[in-house]
Amino acid sequence: MSGEPTDGASPAEPQDWRAATLQRVREVVLAADPGIVEERKWVKPTNPAGVPVWSRGGIICTGETYKAAVKLTFAKGASLEDPAGLFTSSLEGKVRRAVDLREGQVVDEAALTALVRDAVALNLGT
Repeated sequence: MSGEPTDGASPAEPQDWRAATLQRVREVVLAADPGIVEERKWVKPTNPAGVPVWSRGGIICTGETYKAAVKLTFAKGASLEDPAGLFTSSLEGKVRRAVDLREGQVVDEAALTALVRDAVALNLGT
């Protein structure tokens, strides 16, 4: 299913700390590179809001909300350096890596920006 451009939160998303966290992540990701495109993909009855997907030259990362975390999954995260130690999930995977953000946790915006820029460079082969 092709993605639909989005302008932020969907009414079907939680409107609590998870929404605020996902919104802040969204702002950081989009500010990291002006060529990043945001879409909503994988919309279905069990997930009517779909999944925010950020891409440039391929998928950079996705953002999903769960009961206890906001999960930011980097499609090629296993190929990225993570000197700040943002990756907290899927650490044994051969391709993806994820950042789980929990309630009250502050996003390291500088480290996230660097990770997004590195993912863009990897996608573009630069």
